[in-house]
Amino acid sequence: MSVHDALRSRWLRTLDAVRNGESAPDPLPDPLPYAENLMSRWAEPQRRYHNTDHLLAVLDHIDTLAPYAADPEAVRLAAWFHDAVYRPDRSENEERSAVLAVRALTEAGVRPDVTDEVARLVRLTVTHDPAPGDTNGEVLCDADLAILASRPEAYEAYTRAVREEYGFVPDDAFRAGRAAVLRQLLDLERLFRTPHGAELWEGRARANLTAELETLTR
Repeated sequence: MSVHDALRSRWLRTLDAVRNGESAPDPLPDPLPYAENLMSRWAEPQRRYHNTDHLLAVLDHIDTLAPYAADPEAVRLAAWFHDAVYRPDRSENEERSAVLAVRALTEAGVRPDVTDEVARLVRLTVTHDPAPGDTNGEVLCDADLAILASRPEAYEAYTRAVREEYGFVPDDAFRAGRAAVLRQLLDLERLFRTPHGAELWEGRARANLTAELETLTR
């Protein structure tokens, strides 16, 4: 099954799970155009890391972490929208993605409480720092950051892809900006908040981040 087919199947399953209640329109809008619109966004040419492969990986990680979430379907929807608007040269991507989520999910017949939660979760990916007890936020942020715990060759491929996305930034400026991001992550008391992430991903992620930071500042 292609990435496109796998994503479309997941979208249909997730949307079907949350489209019910008195507020849902009758008849419900066709779900496929929403999937196609989102996948076209995730396949935009400026993306080298934040693309459909990343989306599928985040969804796979959410499947692993789903038992920890209060509302796994809301978390899955938030994954679809968390980088739906992505321009490396702009700082308001998360906010614009959250606004897109509210507009699209409301139109698609998703319950208002789920729509609001999805928008909140998308905005949370600005900091990746969920409050204690925010299990939905913990699962989304852990799934999004799981790449940091990759084995060295996969982590190196990730850093190359990120550099390509910021190809318009001169080397010195990129190194300084990337180093600041890495320090912000390393300053977090915990990178991963779920028991699974804390046990299996924390140590390797910190080792990868530390090694990259040393290379950038050498």
